[in-house]
Amino acid sequence: MGIEDKVLPEKYVITVGRSFGSGGRILAKIIADKLGIAFYDKELLVKAAEKAGMSPEYFERNDERVPRFFSGLFSFNHGYSPMSFYAGTSSITSDGIYQAQSDFMHDIADAGPCVIVGRSADYVLRDVENVINIFVHAPMKDCVKRILDRADRLTEEDARSLAERTNKVRAAFYNFYTDKRWGAASSYDLTLDSSLLPLEECADYVIEYLYRRIGKEK
Repeated sequence: MGIEDKVLPEKYVITVGRSFGSGGRILAKIIADKLGIAFYDKELLVKAAEKAGMSPEYFERNDERVPRFFSGLFSFNHGYSPMSFYAGTSSITSDGIYQAQSDFMHDIADAGPCVIVGRSADYVLRDVENVINIFVHAPMKDCVKRILDRADRLTEEDARSLAERTNKVRAAFYNFYTDKRWGAASSYDLTLDSSLLPLEECADYVIEYLYRRIGKEK
């Protein structure tokens, strides 16, 4: 039975983790457009902020960042997630942001099919049915090229430094809030090297996987 004989359920979510410069956000948008479903990246921040009665700008400044109080603990974490301790530290504002984003992700997952980029969505929605989790990466040289294509005033060294810093921040955020490792194949259903195929073909591959995983007979 091919995917043409299957239909997708009314509700499903594709979460997309990504290394900086890999094109993960673009790929996520292509997937959403091909499927005709909602897409959330920065939009998630605005909606979550509105629901929480907080400033979207404040959400963005703290986007995918761990609480400052714990910033010195990254190197000692080694896979341990201090959520049991952190859950009681409501005075740390990053916790409120994370909770607001998590609540909103559950709301949109319950509303209908969507694609969500980053923000440990795979972990937040771990108890939700029909969630496909992917991670997009690429060799650093390809990430640097993609970054330079978007911001040609940067040097190659600048682009590499930016990618390394951003990946470090994203990894710290993900590792802090989950019991998994950012970018590790075992943390996701599917990992893709975006340098090996055009993004359009990568999107088709993900969609075929989606149908094969959760598609139902017509």
